[in-house]
Amino acid sequence: MSKEVLDVRRLLCPLPVIRTQDKVKTLNSGDELTVVCTDPGVMQDIPAWCRINGHRVIDSRSEEGEYIIVLEVA
Repeated sequence: MSKEVLDVRRLLCPLPVIRTQDKVKTLNSGDELTVVCTDPGVMQDIPAWCRINGHRVIDSRSEEGEYIIVLEVA
């Protein structure tokens, strides 16, 4: 299992979701991806994308104006 970080700060919807999707395609099942964003819309968009595609959201939180979502690749 690998742990990766995707920095999509300063990108606006839908780019964070598109970049997340592109990154997940390079990962294996069970890998963990931490997505760091500044667009608050990702707090709904990425979990919805995960539900549709079978990935699991492990954690989602906001810290100092950034939104962090950790997901496990299906």
